Amino acid sequence: MVTKSQNSLISRIADALDRLAPLPPKPGNLARSSAFIWHASPPTLEPVAKVNRVDLQLLKGIDQTRDTLLENTRRFAKGLPANNALLWGARGMGKSSLVKAAHHQVNEEHGGKLKLIEIHREDIESLPALMTILRSSPKLCFIVFCDDLSFDGQDTSYKSLKAALDGGIEGRPENVILYATSNRRHLLPRDMIENERSTAINPSEAVQEKVSLSDRFGLWLGFHNCSQDEFLDMVDGYAAHYKLPVKGAALHAGAIEWSVTRGSRSGRVAWQYIQDVAGKTGTRLTAK
Repeated sequence: MVTKSQNSLISRIADALDRLAPLPPKPGNLARSSAFIWHASPPTLEPVAKVNRVDLQLLKGIDQTRDTLLENTRRFAKGLPANNALLWGARGMGKSSLVKAAHHQVNEEHGGKLKLIEIHREDIESLPALMTILRSSPKLCFIVFCDDLSFDGQDTSYKSLKAALDGGIEGRPENVILYATSNRRHLLPRDMIENERSTAINPSEAVQEKVSLSDRFGLWLGFHNCSQDEFLDMVDGYAAHYKLPVKGAALHAGAIEWSVTRGSRSGRVAWQYIQDVAGKTGTRLTAK
């Protein structure tokens, strides 16, 4: 039999636990910003005052990929069926830049109803809690975005992602879509997959369990190393946008030398070169 003193103690403990457990963000708060960062502990959606992004028109050499993701995002914002998207491939070719630029473009077209929420790789296991919060705001649409997603070793958190993508009793909320970027098509290193083949009792089933994660993304968009012409097109686009005083052959010669010293050609390398030119010429990188 529980005494009054025990009842009082239990009540105090319960009150203390309630104070320690932060309340989830109120749905109304989600309208105040176009982008948020999800923090799993304590569960918080932190508004982003200014998203670090580039204009869609500056993303060169990925025209078909850009158009495909834009169309998928527009359908989602209209409440039509759309796919989760995995952007995979070469480093520095604009995977995360495309996600942020596409979100901004479509959000402008739909009056600010499309929200971008970044979730860090280490917080993937908290996806169900985030989904619960977003489900309670059906008038808004949410892109949950995970940059540089991959899994290594004995990491089993990918199972939480699989369930969130299209498993579980409730399934993915209709107002939520997931976009992820990765250097790996199957989100897992090749040696991890090969290890499953060599050590598992049933190698085929073990491998299928690992690689089936990427199958949950209905849209696979590949990014590949660019040619020199595409690289110079990126440089020209940035130079024109920011009105750099260096142009033509001089700009191209410097860009080619820069890419050789870096050992690669990509959108990221082009942007780094533009920053170098802007610094040398005293040009501020703000669109004019």
